[in-house]
Amino acid sequence: MVEYVVLARKWRPQVFEDVVGQDHVVTTLRNAIRLGRVAHAFLFSGPRGVGKTSIARILAKALNCEQGPTEKPCNACPNCREITDGSSMDVHEIDGASNRGIDEIRELRENVKFSPSSSRYKIYIIDEVHMLTKEAFNALLKTLEEPPPHVIFVFATTETHKIPATILSRCQRYEFKRISLREITATLRKIAEGEGITVSDQALTWIAQGGEGSLRDSQSILDQAISFAGTDIHDSDVEALLGMGDRRYLLDLSRAILSRDAAACLRTIDEAFYAGSDLKVFYERLLTHFRNLLLVKITGDGGDLLELPDHEAAELRRQAAPASQETLQRLLDVLMAGEEEVRRSVNPRLVLEFTVVKMAWQEPLIPIDEILSRMEGIERRLGQGPGAPRPAPGKPYVPPPERTGIDRSADDPAVREPSPRGEEDRWGEFKQFVKRKNQPLWAKIEPGRLVAFVDGTLRIGFPKGYLFLDFFDERPQREKLEEAAREFFGQPVRLAVETVDNGPGEANGPNQNRANHARREALNHPLLQKVMDVFEGAEVQEVIVKEK
Repeated sequence: MVEYVVLARKWRPQVFEDVVGQDHVVTTLRNAIRLGRVAHAFLFSGPRGVGKTSIARILAKALNCEQGPTEKPCNACPNCREITDGSSMDVHEIDGASNRGIDEIRELRENVKFSPSSSRYKIYIIDEVHMLTKEAFNALLKTLEEPPPHVIFVFATTETHKIPATILSRCQRYEFKRISLREITATLRKIAEGEGITVSDQALTWIAQGGEGSLRDSQSILDQAISFAGTDIHDSDVEALLGMGDRRYLLDLSRAILSRDAAACLRTIDEAFYAGSDLKVFYERLLTHFRNLLLVKITGDGGDLLELPDHEAAELRRQAAPASQETLQRLLDVLMAGEEEVRRSVNPRLVLEFTVVKMAWQEPLIPIDEILSRMEGIERRLGQGPGAPRPAPGKPYVPPPERTGIDRSADDPAVREPSPRGEEDRWGEFKQFVKRKNQPLWAKIEPGRLVAFVDGTLRIGFPKGYLFLDFFDERPQREKLEEAAREFFGQPVRLAVETVDNGPGEANGPNQNRANHARREALNHPLLQKVMDVFEGAEVQEVIVKEK
């Protein structure tokens, strides 16, 4: 029976040209070999599965090849073959986790004194070197300071910060990076073709994503997919293997959040829960998804920062388009605030539901530049005065219909007749009552006078040209004021709006119109209304119109 070799070992790079995603390391080592400037100690650091020990073996072959030292080992001579098979007497691979004590390092120090048995160099590759004890590092330090000329050390680690500075200072350091999604996908395609595996680019991309920048992990997932589905791997097989069903729920949930549909959010979480999703993992994926949405909004397309296939990036752009950058930032803040609570919770579903409902109830934020633009537009209009009403583009202006049931004649003696002092006091109390109940409504009636309150009819007079008169033609607004009057006066009230001449000392003409228009623009602005909603008890004291 032929022994099965996993893909990560079978397709391990054997020459520098085979290495994926570490060009900066490969170029430096090849130049050092070609120029005869090989250091006596190297430190390879970086994430798991990105090629540290593979490059260490290739370096050992390049230095000990019978054709070398050469940057292109032959892989055919006895030295190269022994290093490839792991049977070389002069290349020692040591696991730092299981040989971490001072006794093992003392034995190593004794052995380095002897010359290589058949090779040019005696090479020690110590993996996970950060696992050595403090005493072991101290024992190794002397050897690193004055190594024999025939000895080369190659240390590999995923946690550089755990290595003493005295060791680091005596090594040439090479930082390995995570391998890009495109490079891993291309490598997996090459392996699939070499193994006679039928698999789509989409499935390979998902497998590469599962590796999270580690080629070895991605190869292991591909191995698992072959065991699961055979030589013909379908997208559904990879979805089932990797739990990619969460993707649909993820997209549905983010759409519901951005459309502010809290009920749809809860339904989606319920479906994901009963479909078997791990809600703690799901939360992390949701966090990543909103990070990607914000990234797309900031950069425009995401580019290489997304590490996603084209169709998924396009879906992100579609979702991010209607939302402002500020809104996405606030939603991401809410998610990040709940991350630790979800991780520690015994009931992650409850925390997830609470968080997404809170997100769905967030008011969209208006970008500051858009707010400033709107305010500048209002300021320009206020500076020009109200002017004539402007028709919509392409449509003629149609004057409003004649108001019915409202007497605005300035010739009516009853209009000019002053109200009794007691009624004026009562009118002032009524305005204060409205102010407490409905600030915007109070702002519109505040300049008015009480003409009379007879037989359940509240007659309010406003100066000629008062631009809030249109407001009282709207039935819902009249009903609000009538309801407030009914509550205050304790009886059914009908509203009648009239025009009156300006009293002594009162401004008249364009200046009054301009002030009225300024008040209407300011009090009806959405930003001001939002401020009034957020800050309970806030009120507008005065609207000042700047003179030109």
